[in-house]
Amino acid sequence: MLPWRRLLRPLAVLTLTVTALVAPTGAAQAASAPSSGWNNWSCKPSAAHPRPVVLVHGTFGNSVDNWLGFAPYLVHRGYCVYSLDYGQLPGVPFFNGLGPIDESAGQLDVFVDRVLAATGAPKADIVGHSQGGMMPRYYLKFLGGAAKVNALVGLAPDNHGTTLLGLTRLLPYFPGARDLISSATPGLADQIAGSAFQNKLNAGGDTVPGVTYTVIATRYDEVVTPYRSQFLDGPGVRNVLLQDLCAVDLSEHVAIGLTDRIAWHEAVNALDPAHAERTTCASVFD
Repeated sequence: MLPWRRLLRPLAVLTLTVTALVAPTGAAQAASAPSSGWNNWSCKPSAAHPRPVVLVHGTFGNSVDNWLGFAPYLVHRGYCVYSLDYGQLPGVPFFNGLGPIDESAGQLDVFVDRVLAATGAPKADIVGHSQGGMMPRYYLKFLGGAAKVNALVGLAPDNHGTTLLGLTRLLPYFPGARDLISSATPGLADQIAGSAFQNKLNAGGDTVPGVTYTVIATRYDEVVTPYRSQFLDGPGVRNVLLQDLCAVDLSEHVAIGLTDRIAWHEAVNALDPAHAERTTCASVFD
């Protein structure tokens, strides 16, 4: 179960939180993705791949670093691919996804409209990692996104929040801690299991009509816990456990989005189910 990773990852997240809180003031924006690869605004979807793919990074990520592997993987397969930065806090460079998640969903709304206008496509597909797999559900459910999106694929999405290996249950023992997190990094507070945001997002059902949902999770996830809380219920949902595809895949929360070609292969199957190919351990060579 890789216990050392399960212990170190929450500590890393907390360390990044502190870094975000004390980061120096200054303009901060991730470098643009290569125009010859993804975020190529002259790209026109092909008949084989008629919908552009919008990539949504996770907490502490940005439009470039989260997708250095997966975006070229999609471009090589003929997709028009775009990624955005969202959830920026003033004076916090590079680490995005920290702002209120409902506001981040509004940023996604604007970006999807821009992608559709540039490509001429009537709908887009969305692939998100971690918060980026959950936040679009707010856009679909409350901001009219369901009319513009065909499929949402989540790589380790915190669809029902996270206990962070039980660490969030300790917050009541530290007076003021929850309020500090909410005021300094509201995007983190919104992801705590049982938060007001999570309750609103999941009230009345996990899905909306007209969109297909795929969740790809790993049993070794040490950030979104318990890992089965990532799974969705409802029509048009497919929940996938990575280890059911390849039992020896040891990817945890970060690797499933950044480096895991088995997860990527299954994500492409979700984007083009008519031409899906069975995902196995050998998919790492595809």
